[in-house]
Amino acid sequence: MDTQSLLLERIFLTVFPLVAIVTVGFYYARRYKIDMTTANQVNIDVFVPALIFSVLSAESFDLVQFQDLAICAAIVVIGSGILLFPACKLLGVHPKTFIPPIMFSNSGNLGIPLMVLAFGEDALSAAVVLFLVENVLHFTVGIYILDHKTRLINLLKMPMIAATILGLIWSGFDLSVPQAAATCIDMLGQIAIPLMLFALGVRMTSVDLKNWRIGTYSAVLCPASGILLALACQHFMQLSSEQFAYLVVFGALPPAVLNYMIAERYNQEPEQVASIVLIGNIGSLLFLPLTLAFVL
Repeated sequence: MDTQSLLLERIFLTVFPLVAIVTVGFYYARRYKIDMTTANQVNIDVFVPALIFSVLSAESFDLVQFQDLAICAAIVVIGSGILLFPACKLLGVHPKTFIPPIMFSNSGNLGIPLMVLAFGEDALSAAVVLFLVENVLHFTVGIYILDHKTRLINLLKMPMIAATILGLIWSGFDLSVPQAAATCIDMLGQIAIPLMLFALGVRMTSVDLKNWRIGTYSAVLCPASGILLALACQHFMQLSSEQFAYLVVFGALPPAVLNYMIAERYNQEPEQVASIVLIGNIGSLLFLPLTLAFVL
């Protein structure tokens, strides 16, 4: 099997489990009426912070080496929201519902393994930096978009922000986590993504045709805006060929499942956000192979 076939197979094997778990949640909720409110709260306060700390503390990397890439990643994230803000009126969707999923991509559970497969182990540090940029912006700018009254001091009290800061400290000072504690944290973090996906499937039971249309539009606009901004950044920043390839793939990633979790918490039309996230990840089965064909 040639390299391109292996990449296509890996992309399918990465995205298919996400869709499959969502489907399980969907059909389970159709048969049994369940309330995921408590599970979602525990996930966002315990399991997701454990996942963040586990990723950041496990890899030691030089942020200075990737400072230009980090700047470009921030431009891609924030610029996507600015670029597509006018589309909200055309699509008849509230900006608070549409813009965050467009801005904040699936750079963790999809982006990291995808980049390592496509570019090798040398891409791991860059992939973690991109995840870090997206994650920090998500829980600062992203939360502010949903709630303008949010104060910075309150953000610092959020478990996910605390986990990010601690993870950076552990990585920056090259500290080690005791094996017993590391195993516990890793196990808690491993719960986060499957539970997010299952909860997304439960939410999809209330999705209607209108929401599916919004999801379809976003599935195209999300990677298109990200790639366009990555190309614009390269014109001015002149990244190395490797870092430019990482940035393009980062720009093409679909919306993060976490967008749904946060929309649920802030009661910001989670049904529509669920459609944007789900269809965006399905659409990545088409857009990511095309993107990899462009950069490889």
